[in-house]
Amino acid sequence: MTSTSLNRTTAGVLFGVTSSVAFGAGGPFAKALIEAGFSPLQAVWLRLIGTVVVLVGLCLVLRRPGRLTMMVRNRWSILVYGVIAVAACQALYFVAASRLPVGIAILLEFTGPVLVVGWEKLVRRAHVAREAVIGVAVAMAGLAIVVQIWAGVRLDAVGLAAGLGAAAGNATFFLLIDRLAGTVDPLTLTTGGMTVAMVLLVPVAAPWSAPWHVLGDAVPLGSHHVRGWLLAAFMVLMSTVLSYLAGAAAIQRLSAPVAAGLAYVEPASATVVAWVTLGERLTATQIAGGAVVLAGAFLAQRGIASGQRDGAESPAPILGTTVQVEALIP
Repeated sequence: MTSTSLNRTTAGVLFGVTSSVAFGAGGPFAKALIEAGFSPLQAVWLRLIGTVVVLVGLCLVLRRPGRLTMMVRNRWSILVYGVIAVAACQALYFVAASRLPVGIAILLEFTGPVLVVGWEKLVRRAHVAREAVIGVAVAMAGLAIVVQIWAGVRLDAVGLAAGLGAAAGNATFFLLIDRLAGTVDPLTLTTGGMTVAMVLLVPVAAPWSAPWHVLGDAVPLGSHHVRGWLLAAFMVLMSTVLSYLAGAAAIQRLSAPVAAGLAYVEPASATVVAWVTLGERLTATQIAGGAVVLAGAFLAQRGIASGQRDGAESPAPILGTTVQVEALIP
């Protein structure tokens, strides 16, 4: 390996880790806003409107022709993307994070690859690599350990259901990106989907009744107090915009499987940040179960990727933040 390629790889890994840590760190800050008075849906809406402002700004700066026409032509795909992959996925994750430890909430969302395998095998009747099937089995075993199913499930039932619902939205995201690859401008898809989600959540999030004064108050964050607007700015600029852009830079420098693997830093970073900022601790059993879940989900993702390469189908979906950040590349 030449020094140039080594430097490129090192930079790619650093970008990928930065992306995953930034994205995973968003949960604890959102939870602090929720505990200060925002509902989970209002916190999601706050994040969405901030992201839409940034994306629309990018569209205006780039000024690429035909963007609006493309959005109209693919309006149904963008609608599904916005409703399920963005609005439902983010809203359910925030609900889960408000009722469960942040680390477990994002861990549940990361079972999305398991659902993708199930969709491919049971609905599409497609060939699924043995590695993917093994990964599903391993992930399910790990999930049983996390929720301590032998004790009658010790986690909040609503939070658990919301986390698994977020996984379904996460899986839908992967499948849509895979299907639309090469047919819809990624920035257009992302901007349109985020806008759809923001508008869709207005009646249920009721932003007019949100405690906006909290943004000017000192909000408890573990044993410290931070201004609410700083938490919101971090949630939008760091765990969304920075995460997306750093992930895009990682994808440009690494292969898809390597970039996908780095996305699995997210649950670990979310757990560590939640421990440092909120004082949330997982039991040794839950940590062990989480490691098993991530190993299984990673095997499932590799199995899907290898199966698609063998079948010369569309590009393998890149899981986690790396998929989302790729959608920002014009």
